[in-house]
Amino acid sequence: MDHAKLRRVILERLGRFPERVSLNVELGPESDLGDHVRTLVSYAVEPGERVTAWLLRPKGQAPVGGWPGILAIHQHAGQYYLGKSEPAGLSANRMYHYGLDLCRRGYVVLCPDQLCFEDRRPPEFVRAENPHLSDREYERFEFTRRVLSGSCLQTKYLHDLVCALDVLAGLPDVDATRLGAIGHSLGGQETLWLTWYDERVKAAVSSCGFGLIRTILRDGINHNFAMYVPGLLELGDMDMLVTDIAPRPFMLTAGEEDRIFPIDGVREIAEKAQEAYAKAGAADRFRAVFFPGGHGFPDDVKAQAYDFLDHWLRGR
Repeated sequence: MDHAKLRRVILERLGRFPERVSLNVELGPESDLGDHVRTLVSYAVEPGERVTAWLLRPKGQAPVGGWPGILAIHQHAGQYYLGKSEPAGLSANRMYHYGLDLCRRGYVVLCPDQLCFEDRRPPEFVRAENPHLSDREYERFEFTRRVLSGSCLQTKYLHDLVCALDVLAGLPDVDATRLGAIGHSLGGQETLWLTWYDERVKAAVSSCGFGLIRTILRDGINHNFAMYVPGLLELGDMDMLVTDIAPRPFMLTAGEEDRIFPIDGVREIAEKAQEAYAKAGAADRFRAVFFPGGHGFPDDVKAQAYDFLDHWLRGR
């Protein structure tokens, strides 16, 4: 199936996208943290709905043309209280501070909350009074109501991430021709979808973010609700997204003992992607890193991921 037809049929499965509105970006006060500046950003994604995100900027004068920009997308982990703050470096687990790490390497980084996480949940009293609107049940609620209206949670996530990319690209000190994305787990899943959907993403890294859905179903594994796009398996599997990204630079990482992404499915995706990139004359633009261990983003793997982004976005 050629690119145009594949895109059309996948978009049909994604269903109705939310209405686009003016971003109306608002910047909060800046916090000088020594080697970078952190700002709380707010912007609109739908009528009456705004997103908060942490914006991280390197200290010092921006290079000619601006800094390269990175969208750092947070994981799931069942930690609904935690979203944008983890990749921005505010959480306890430094393994997932990849947004902060990349800012310190010379990127302007935007770390948004995804729906159902951190500031994008019902108020605490609502969650306490109605358990159907708390944590995983709220995620289920948001997924269900979108399916009933001809859409799905993945479509909503894509829409919101495109808005985040609009915010990042519109910053005066960012080079909009050098934008990338990175994420772990759910963030890796969304990095794949966003890179496939929006060609402004020039290089991306997905850490433990996806596998073949048929191997996930084979092994009886439940996943985040955004993974389930109605009718997707009638078209193919997650490998069709990765291969369709070629020749833009894309890197995936996977733990060989990851309990939620069977490794045989991830390896099959990597093999098909390598073939697609080679066919496109861009074999060096795809990389798969398999490491001993489970569902994580170890330091040595992160170092390879950061080098990959540096190479394709900063020419290093």
